Amino acid sequence: MRTFKYLLLSLVALTLNSCRIYNFTGTGKIDAKTFQVNYFQNNAPLVQPGIERTFTLKLQDLIQNQTNLNLTSSNGDLLYEGEITGYTITPMSATAAQTAAQNRLTITINVRFVNKNKDTDNFEKPFSFYYDYPGDQQLIGSNLTAALDVIFERITQDIFNESLAKW
Repeated sequence: MRTFKYLLLSLVALTLNSCRIYNFTGTGKIDAKTFQVNYFQNNAPLVQPGIERTFTLKLQDLIQNQTNLNLTSSNGDLLYEGEITGYTITPMSATAAQTAAQNRLTITINVRFVNKNKDTDNFEKPFSFYYDYPGDQQLIGSNLTAALDVIFERITQDIFNESLAKW
């Protein structure tokens, strides 16, 4: 019985100890305490006003929700910056009347990531995703909000995975 208690205690100790090395987001042990997300300028040829602010806030929220890092406005251990370089709407399929049956909104964001504690993690890379919608709808109001939610959720998760999760 005494051996069982030691075995159980050892198992619990190892389990609790390993939680510091890995967590459910896959970030593992991060050598940083703070992160900084600079404002992403909208440099796309076709400009949709306000998406740069929406994207910047969504990236900040995702990192705050999936890590224990503190957001700072300057001198962050991890730095995210970049610009929106593409906002395009293209027809994906046509009707018999030669109008678009389906359109695709594609957004591309160039991201520069700097880890001040580990230079080998640094990168500059474009991230892109799309949203398909019916050709008879305009991308305004709630339709635009839904499209941006889908696109930005995917892009921010891809940025998170590339910079912290290493997936």
